[in-house]
Amino acid sequence: MSRHFGAIRQLGYVVHDIEAAMDYWSKTLGVGPWFYNPKVPIKNYVYKGEHYEPHNSVALANSGYVQVELIQTRNDVPSMYRDFLQAGRTGLQHVAYWTSDYDADLARLTAQGFKTVMSGEVGEKGRFVYFDTEYHPGTVIELSEVAGPKGRMFDLIRAESETWDGKTDPVRPFPDLSKI
Repeated sequence: MSRHFGAIRQLGYVVHDIEAAMDYWSKTLGVGPWFYNPKVPIKNYVYKGEHYEPHNSVALANSGYVQVELIQTRNDVPSMYRDFLQAGRTGLQHVAYWTSDYDADLARLTAQGFKTVMSGEVGEKGRFVYFDTEYHPGTVIELSEVAGPKGRMFDLIRAESETWDGKTDPVRPFPDLSKI
């Protein structure tokens, strides 16, 4: 457990082929079911101080308490994911810590010297920020708000993983965040 952030809650992998990655993780590693969104609705996205409109596909599943995120960029919008790929890397790109007190945690971490590189939001109370903190080549730290619908979706994904039989519906659509 990190003294600064708490427990690591998510491992984020940047991949070239998200469908192949979901297939590998479910069939070979037994991780699933995957909740897949071919175009995540990211609002207020900022990278290095500039606003962009990214098109990222994301799949989420849990392995025990830890969530695995697969990310495939679908356009050439500047991002830490694109930087990771352009550096010739694939695989683990970030570790994420979750918070229900985003403003306080972000202020505390900023005061400790953490610098924001990329941020945005997915749903109400679903803000996220990536810091300029490579602790391993290419791998950075994300702080993710999970106080609203995004948090309820993450709870649902974890619950589904606990009862998944390893075969039935290995890939499922993201739930509608406006309805949970």
